[in-house]
Amino acid sequence: MRRLDRFQVPSLAGLGLALTVGMLGTLGVACAQDSGGARDAAEQLQDRFIQVNQKVGPAVVSVSTESHRRARMQNPFGGGPEGDLFEHFFGDFFGGEMPEREYKSRGLGTGVVIDKRGFILTNEHVVRGAEKLTVTFPDGRQFEAEVKGTDPRSDLAVVKIEEAGDLPVARFAESDEVRIGQWAVAIGNPFGWAVGSAEPTVTVGVVSALNRSIRADRGERSYVGLIQTDAAINPGNSGGPLVNLDGEVIGINVAIFSTTGGYQGIGFAIPSDVAQRILEDLIEGRKILYGWLGVNVQDLTPELADQFKLDSLHGVIVARVLPDAPAAAGGMEDGDVIVAYDGRPVKDMRDLLQWVGRTPVGQVTAIDVVREGKKTTLQVKIGERPEDPYEQGLRGSGWRGLQVSDITPELIERHRLRVKPGEGVLVTHVDPDSPAAEAGVRPGEVILAVQRRRVRSVEDFREATEALEGKALIQTTHGFAVVPPEEE
Repeated sequence: MRRLDRFQVPSLAGLGLALTVGMLGTLGVACAQDSGGARDAAEQLQDRFIQVNQKVGPAVVSVSTESHRRARMQNPFGGGPEGDLFEHFFGDFFGGEMPEREYKSRGLGTGVVIDKRGFILTNEHVVRGAEKLTVTFPDGRQFEAEVKGTDPRSDLAVVKIEEAGDLPVARFAESDEVRIGQWAVAIGNPFGWAVGSAEPTVTVGVVSALNRSIRADRGERSYVGLIQTDAAINPGNSGGPLVNLDGEVIGINVAIFSTTGGYQGIGFAIPSDVAQRILEDLIEGRKILYGWLGVNVQDLTPELADQFKLDSLHGVIVARVLPDAPAAAGGMEDGDVIVAYDGRPVKDMRDLLQWVGRTPVGQVTAIDVVREGKKTTLQVKIGERPEDPYEQGLRGSGWRGLQVSDITPELIERHRLRVKPGEGVLVTHVDPDSPAAEAGVRPGEVILAVQRRRVRSVEDFREATEALEGKALIQTTHGFAVVPPEEE
């Protein structure tokens, strides 16, 4: 047998006549023992999956939503002569534009009971805009529910049902203890509208990666610190638990990466530690506060590290300190390299974003930076993260109804801009009844020039517009526009 181990023989056929009868007998016993042990191990693992479902499944519910929305009827002929005639017909006979129609919109997701009082945790995007919420348990019981608290940033929400009796409750695990490669079980209601059953589906995989950052909803929503899993997650799984083999919740399923809309082996869950940290505030309906530093940052590259005379790629470069932001008040400057936050080494942007977000608003935090080759420690009082941090502090003065911001890498990615930083300013807001709106300027356009003068920043824009009188010619990525003056 040692010979077999040493030479790593791939099959019995490869041994030819070298195997004696005695050796075959010994090998047969070993194979039988190995087979029996593997079968026992497989059955034990199977029993664990069954136990997980029995333990957590009763606490996993279906969350269905109803809402109404109005939308203008679509022209069935599209563009062209037929379409024009169709729209003229409505204009002539109904005295206006194409009529609107009311639609009933339905959605379906998953939730998990986290408190015997009837509190259920799910995703914010599952319940957003819902006018009616219905929670269905695996045993068929249905309850009307109301939203108690939501947090769009974490994409978590808590809903509550009344008079439900003794409810099964899921337990949380510490997601900081989760390790890549450990078993992961996703429980939820994928495609529940097609299956027609509230009994949850169980899928099994492993934790594929940790601390993932993604953008979803066409770039409108950002997630950091996610757990990645290959347990099958599909539409309808949102808000359901990802659990370990002890039946403890390690995450709340939130998103998938897919080119088809269905399962492709890359799913993501919000870590349970994130949920536990804000759970009480959600239950009480309080606003969730996140720390904010007020800087645009970027990861180091070998070339940048060389230019900044750094001997490591650990740390993040401050590309811009926003005006009047906490970082500015704390003495941070453009070009500083943040290497430690509150005594912890900063490896990359993800580290910094998570730690700043978790810092209580108002706390003074020590931040180590390298400036011109010298290390210094700044004391920064962390502020409250605004609704739109990318644009906070960067807007213009509201010239003729326009508000603009400098173009940053974050805004380029978020708005899918086809420009580079320093190639104009982004229109972030247009007052509906303003001269800018009258000229046809829309949010999302990039202003490249004012009166044929190139603008590369908010300061350029202010200088170009502050003394303008009468009509003003601006050039945007959509073309030229003439913006009339403000009415007296």
